Amino acid sequence: MFKVSIIGASGYAGAQLTALVHQHPAMQIADLYVSADSADAHKLFSAVSGQYAHLAARPLTPLVLNECAKVAESVDAVFLCTPHEFSHDVMPQLINKRAKIFDLSGAFRLPDLDTFAAFYGFANQHASIQQQAVYGLAEWFADDIANASLVAVPGCYPTASLTGLLPLQRTGLLDTTFRPVINAVSGVTGAGRKASLTTSFCEVSLQAYGVLSHRHTPEIESYLDQQVIFTPHLGNFKRGILATITAKVKPGVTANDVEQAFIQHYHHQPLVRLTSAFPKVDDVVNTPFVDVHWQVDEQSHYVVIGCAIDNLLKGAASQAMQCANLAFNLPPTQGLLP
Repeated sequence: MFKVSIIGASGYAGAQLTALVHQHPAMQIADLYVSADSADAHKLFSAVSGQYAHLAARPLTPLVLNECAKVAESVDAVFLCTPHEFSHDVMPQLINKRAKIFDLSGAFRLPDLDTFAAFYGFANQHASIQQQAVYGLAEWFADDIANASLVAVPGCYPTASLTGLLPLQRTGLLDTTFRPVINAVSGVTGAGRKASLTTSFCEVSLQAYGVLSHRHTPEIESYLDQQVIFTPHLGNFKRGILATITAKVKPGVTANDVEQAFIQHYHHQPLVRLTSAFPKVDDVVNTPFVDVHWQVDEQSHYVVIGCAIDNLLKGAASQAMQCANLAFNLPPTQGLLP
């Protein structure tokens, strides 16, 4: 039985991950942590996350920063469901200990440190740690994840975007002289649990934000090896992401070529569902799946791809669990599917 600690367990992704570990047949929760100044410190997890009141009562322990190394030595895995700055600052204490580290923040996703500083607003001071980090897009980097000591779990928007585009990029079907255009809308849980007027459910309408400046743009571009135009939107619903991607394929590429690219890369991936119609958010909410569909115009050489995920599961917690399963040589869907 693998022992697991979760740091940031009171947030939306942290609570979801806690529930996944609780039901996992090969993992058990050692401790649940929150920051020392958190209003949730010392409360019971079940009192903070009422939907999980059926879980065994566990306290949310305030994390003493100078004891993080002890945490990493005492368990097999540490999940960080924490702000980017926190993950960055605490990582030297966690890395290269007994525990494998799964970081759900963006602190170690971008290999280019100048780009990271430009989009995250602070410098990554740990270049040697960044070099150890493996990107945790489970369907595409499974071998690297299996041997990693630090996994940078992807962002929710990049998960949907890369799932839709990588089959075409890897098979050389994309016309790289045209930037793929990604329009994606997320539910308000993507903004986190902390109260904010801009993400209050009563204030949110369907609106674009972070236009031409969102930090997930360089993440998508880094692992697609292709520049994109990415426009995120915030919708007045709780959870889920729907990404609609318009890309150009090379002259002569047929609808069958595109279909075979998706089948080739995903037919053996149990959490990617190639659907017969464009996906909808309701079909993936509260599941670890990503649903994908596409349509090709052979005359204009354009393809439109739709991808839907649950931002708290495939976009965060269940993808982190997929990565942990790979790292511990377990079936990738263990603890995620009946």
